[in-house]
Amino acid sequence: MSIAPTRMIERTKRRHPAAEREACVVEVHEHSPPTLFHSGEQFRLERLPVGSRIVYPPPPLKGLIDVDAAICAALDSPLGMDPLDALLRPGMKLTIAFDDISLPLPPMKTPDIRGRIIEHVLERAYRAGVEDIHMIAALALHRRMTAAELKRAVGARVFDEFYPDRLYNHDAEDPDGIVSLGETRHGEMVELSKRAAESDLLVYVNINIVSMDGGHKSVAVGLGTYNSVKAHHNVHTMRHSKSFMDPAKSEMHHSTARQGDIVEAAVPIFHIETSLNNDMFDGPLGFLAKPEARWTAREQTTFAGLKRTTDRMNPKLRRALFHKSTAPYAITGVQAGAVGPVHEVTLEHVAAQQAVAVRGQADIVTAGLPYVGPYNVDSILNPILVMCMGLGYFFNLYQGVPLVREGGVMIFTHPVTREFHPVHHPSYVDFYEEVLATTTDPIEIERRFEKSYAEDEWYRHLYRTSHAYHGVHPFYMWYWGAHGLQHLGDVIFVGGDAEACRRLGFRRADTMRDALEMAEQVVGRDPSLTHFHCPPLFYAQVEA
Repeated sequence: MSIAPTRMIERTKRRHPAAEREACVVEVHEHSPPTLFHSGEQFRLERLPVGSRIVYPPPPLKGLIDVDAAICAALDSPLGMDPLDALLRPGMKLTIAFDDISLPLPPMKTPDIRGRIIEHVLERAYRAGVEDIHMIAALALHRRMTAAELKRAVGARVFDEFYPDRLYNHDAEDPDGIVSLGETRHGEMVELSKRAAESDLLVYVNINIVSMDGGHKSVAVGLGTYNSVKAHHNVHTMRHSKSFMDPAKSEMHHSTARQGDIVEAAVPIFHIETSLNNDMFDGPLGFLAKPEARWTAREQTTFAGLKRTTDRMNPKLRRALFHKSTAPYAITGVQAGAVGPVHEVTLEHVAAQQAVAVRGQADIVTAGLPYVGPYNVDSILNPILVMCMGLGYFFNLYQGVPLVREGGVMIFTHPVTREFHPVHHPSYVDFYEEVLATTTDPIEIERRFEKSYAEDEWYRHLYRTSHAYHGVHPFYMWYWGAHGLQHLGDVIFVGGDAEACRRLGFRRADTMRDALEMAEQVVGRDPSLTHFHCPPLFYAQVEA
């Protein structure tokens, strides 16, 4: 197979010091080393055809020198609002909500930035004489966090003082804990945590790891219900969100912004957002974030040992080992105040770290899917979550136009194992066995099956009392990939389980060479190929 040569090599448009600036888009030549592909809890080395293009993540930005000073400055000089101290008073009802364990990925090394910020907020609240304080993990329809996970997020001192009566998980199905705030001008229902809605001040503490996060999405979704979330987590909205990483062109973000306006009219919100660098691999594994051509001889030896060990390891032990890993992220920004101005600055910080300029789409895009996504922390990346990771997230890591052309092919490496976490993903099992056995068409799935799963009393019970995702959650994961399904001509998984790939509606191949030959049947001879070398996280700014 031959590959059409890339016309140019681009550099990133980001604010890195000149000494750190490097080419993030490179062309494969005859002497290029093999390319690293993640494949769940294992790794692959693949030789891409000469002329292929590889898009690498930018190197990590340096973090803030004094994070606590940055937090204080943000609280004292917020954007578009009075300082936090001026908003606090005796006798008021204060609620602090924070992002759940769906981010960052992998989890950050302690202390978690959420806990650091919450301690600063509490110190000021106590100084102002505020006594009625609650803290809520903004789960939306995700699984409840365990006590240990809550403690890790907020820190031991806060946990010991507030848990469980005043530190708890949001319950989107609590009939006594939810209030309706009305509808938007588009008829989108807005329901919210009653405690949050009736507060004199709601402080939201966010972590932004991609440009999709934060803004009005934090409160309207995180403290919302099925009735409010379904306003934008539907097939029509997902297909018209191009892309999720470009809020200005995302119908989902337009919808959450309209809901956010309703929420802000009901309760004052002091929004705190943070941004991280992309330093995901710690210590001796730091080379995994570097281009392979820059690996030293020692790093090459380390990788060979790592691959040999993980290939031979018991799968359950290997999974447990991967999920224990944490990332040495650095904080690149802390801003607070009104939702709109705060999020605008946050997006600038995210772009400075993650944006890579790429000229031209490709006929074929390859990518290796890692072991963890937002919905399988300490769990299993089941086949539906694999689909969501590939077509919902990796496909959408772009601004402008998709990295792969319309009708093109995406090739992923992942085992696509038919395995489900029995506690976290009970409705996923039934979705796989019942829904996908009938159809893979998102519109048909939404029309025929969603309501019964969303309103199922057993799924509702497990969501409220155990650690299960809401019954409707696998539907949303499938819709998340609806734009990719509509855009692509084919999806191929190298190394994927044959039965699982068939159930998902995708093809599979034993080797990358086989997959590339299969892709040629769709896009024609001599295709252009781009490899999206993620993780670490980044997104492509693609000019057609």
